[in-house]
Amino acid sequence: MARQNYTFTSESVSEGHPDKVCDRISDAVLDALIAEEPEARVACETFATTNRVVIGGEVGLADQEKLHDYMRRIDGIARDCIRDIGYEQDKFHWNTCEVTNLLHEQSAHIAQGVNADGNKDEGAGDQGIMFGFATNETDAMMPAPIQFSHAILRRLAEVRKNGTEPALGPDAKSQLSVVYRDGKPVGVSSLVLSTQHLDETLTSADIRAIVEPYIREVLPEGWLNGETEWHVNPTGKFVIGGPDGDAGLTGRKIIVDTYGGAAPHGGGAFSGKDPTKVDRSAAYAARYLAKNVVAAGMAERCTIQLSYAIGVSQPLSIYADTHQTGEVAPAAIESAIRKVMDLTPRGIRSHLQLNKPIYERTAAYGHFGRAPEADGGFSWERTDLAEALANAV
Repeated sequence: MARQNYTFTSESVSEGHPDKVCDRISDAVLDALIAEEPEARVACETFATTNRVVIGGEVGLADQEKLHDYMRRIDGIARDCIRDIGYEQDKFHWNTCEVTNLLHEQSAHIAQGVNADGNKDEGAGDQGIMFGFATNETDAMMPAPIQFSHAILRRLAEVRKNGTEPALGPDAKSQLSVVYRDGKPVGVSSLVLSTQHLDETLTSADIRAIVEPYIREVLPEGWLNGETEWHVNPTGKFVIGGPDGDAGLTGRKIIVDTYGGAAPHGGGAFSGKDPTKVDRSAAYAARYLAKNVVAAGMAERCTIQLSYAIGVSQPLSIYADTHQTGEVAPAAIESAIRKVMDLTPRGIRSHLQLNKPIYERTAAYGHFGRAPEADGGFSWERTDLAEALANAV
């Protein structure tokens, strides 16, 4: 029997966190290439520190002339990201930081395993295991601790960027310890919020007075009470933020990107990778499948695992776990999945329409639990496969 009464904690970081600055730049580079050529190959990594951004990795376009033109745009792409996030600090400013572009062409040896050729279907871009998860404890079918940790920071970013709260800076972190009773989230036992501020005279109490109304606005009514512990800027001043305060790197916040530790994570990060890389696309497919299992009423919670080998198109395994909440045997779900969705890399990209410039927006506040968008963004959050899965079972 699964535990019913417990406290679980997840954290999130804002778009101005050093690692998220890097994720944003890597995904913006990816979007720009996919806009040029939908099947572009991209594996872009970014590093940021005081007054410096370094971009490296592999890219590939069928039209090499376009690739050369594109390379000249990298500097502007990085600066646009930093400016939109809001960094205009003396030691990290969008207009004055040094941007170094070390991108180069994709390895021909990797390409030969991935590319379709003759009777060979397009293979996976790497080996690996990918997980997807869904739970009915929130409307977004996400674990409550990570979903509301994201929501707090998104709201604070909104009021910072629209001028309502000019004292707030771009760099921030949140953490919620959520109390579960009878398996459902009912309250917050402790809350941690650290946010950069631009006025050095502000105290932790001053910052709490600024952020508390927005936190209460975001969390469900009754979740904060007299017993909730608050830790707002617990170290005191937080004026130096972003890559000037701490170096950043693409792909270093994979638990924040997914389920806040409430579900397993595969070995690969997402940002900067085109959808032939199953680290990204198959993780999206696994979330899509898990969410549709829950939407179909087959289980209250569901984990899906997929595994791949580099250069091989079909998944090596499909595994389902309904965590003792299932109305249908996991083996039947696994069989149904094979019937209703093509899980080859090309099949995933086609089904979820992933060959579009939709990735920069995923770089902060989670890749999952977001609303599907009209242009195809967050297509893996749709529940349009629920009926087909139910029928297949």
